[in-house]
Order: sequence, then structure tokens, then C-alpha cells
Amino acid sequence: MTGALLLGAGFGLGLLAIAWALIPRKPSLAEALAAISRQPSPPPIAATDTGGWAARLGRPAVTVLAGLGLPSRPVRRDLAILGRTADRLLAEQATGAITGLLIIPATAVLVAGAGVALPWQLPAAGALALSVAGFTVPAFAVRHEAAARRSGFRHALAAYLDLIVISTAGGAGIEAALTHSAAAGGGWAFTQLRQALETARLTRRPPADCLAQLGHELGVPELEELAAAITLAGTEGAKVKTSLAAKAATLRSRQLAQAETAAQAATERMSLPLVLLFAGFLVLIGYPAIIHVLTGL
Repeated sequence: MTGALLLGAGFGLGLLAIAWALIPRKPSLAEALAAISRQPSPPPIAATDTGGWAARLGRPAVTVLAGLGLPSRPVRRDLAILGRTADRLLAEQATGAITGLLIIPATAVLVAGAGVALPWQLPAAGALALSVAGFTVPAFAVRHEAAARRSGFRHALAAYLDLIVISTAGGAGIEAALTHSAAAGGGWAFTQLRQALETARLTRRPPADCLAQLGHELGVPELEELAAAITLAGTEGAKVKTSLAAKAATLRSRQLAQAETAAQAATERMSLPLVLLFAGFLVLIGYPAIIHVLTGL
């Protein structure tokens, strides 16, 4: 009786979710006004990786998940940094959820065929837990990869700041220093900087505005701080050079502190296997003595 009630409730919730996903969502007045007044943004990062078999298998469920408002805005920002589409992530999440949902029941059927009966609560709980895990793991992987790419962008930004300081010390103006310094570097980070500056030139906007917008879209507050420093310093070369030199020193100090923190965390993680090995060794030595005492009572 309880199983039938749970199945009926799950079926009803599934129908309700499908009906809610099929109803088109009306944008609010604030979203409509923001879409009208939105400023031109730097060119988005091209999404060239369409994913593997998991993305292809879960593609039919993308429309339903997108109708639920997935993925969230922070996850979309991480996807933009990695050059991936939201459809790929949703397809991988759907595949992971369905796979996790079917593994435990299939295993329970095989075990039942071998003559071992399991209560239905155990496979149901295991299937639900694996389904949730399969749905959330792709999003966590995206977050981890995006964090690594942001870290690389910050290292490139420190070098970019040093190049700007050198250019301004040589007598170049702030806009020329920004452009020439971005052209001097290579890699993904400098490509994004060059695209932002090119967008500022074509739209006749201040370069600091496009750099601040790029920092907001990538989730790199250090780039927004650089744009704010350029805006506050104005056009006087001495003030710009002093402000950017101080900003470069601050950024390097922050990166050094983060590197030391990461090294200490790695050292602690390396000590954990040794502790577990020592604990196992103590259990192995003490087990005969404990059994001898317990059997002697």
C-alpha cells in the first residue's frame, strides 16, 4: 500500500513538473527594460566542445530542465569562462541522474534473481541518492574547472599590469598602454583582454568600462578593481602609473598568499593517508590481543 502511494505521488509530481516546464515564462518588467538598455558586451567565448556520449544521450531532457530555470546564473558564468553551452551541462546532468536512478534497481533485480531479497526501501533510497549525486557532479566539475581558469586569468592579469606600468613609465598614454600591453601577451586571458579593448574601440566607450564588464562576466573582481583604478586616476600619467604599480604589487601579494594557502592544504592532504595507514597498523597489531581478552572472559 505504501509503495503504491509513493509511486502515485511520484507520477503526479512528474506530470506537474512537465506541465510547468511547458508553460512559457513571461519576463518581468525589469528584465524587459534591462534587455532594451543593455550595453554592447565583449564577444562571448566560443563554445567549441559539444561534449561526449553523456551530452548526446541526455539531450532530449534539456528543454524540460531549461524550463525549470536551470542552470543558475553562477553556473552560467562558469560555463561562459569554459566556453561551454548550458545545453551540454543540462544534458550531462540528465544522463547522470537517470544513470544513478537505474543502477541500484538493476542491481537489486540481479540480487533478487540470485535469491537474496532486499526491502524496497533500501534500493529506493540508494537510487534517489545516486540520482541526486549524478545530477550535481557535472555542476561541481564545471565550478572546479572555472575556478582553475580564473586563477590562470589572475596570473595573466598580474603580468598585464606590469606591462602597463612599464608602458606608462615610457611615456605612453593610458589607452595606448592598455592596447599595447594586451597585444604583447598570448593565451586565453590576453585574448579576452584584447577583445574587450577592441569592443571599447568599436563602440567608442571608455576601455575601463569594457574591462569592468569583462571582469563582471568572468567573475574576476581584480579586473573590475583595475578598471576602477584607471577611472579614478583620470588621464594624468603619473597618477595612473602610481596607482597601477600599487595595484600590481597588491595582486602579486594576494596571489602569493593564495599559493601558500594551497600548499599548506596540499601538505595536510598528503598527511592523511599516512595517518590512516598508521591507524590500520595499530588495529592490525592490537586485534589479536583484543580478541584474546574478549574470548578469555
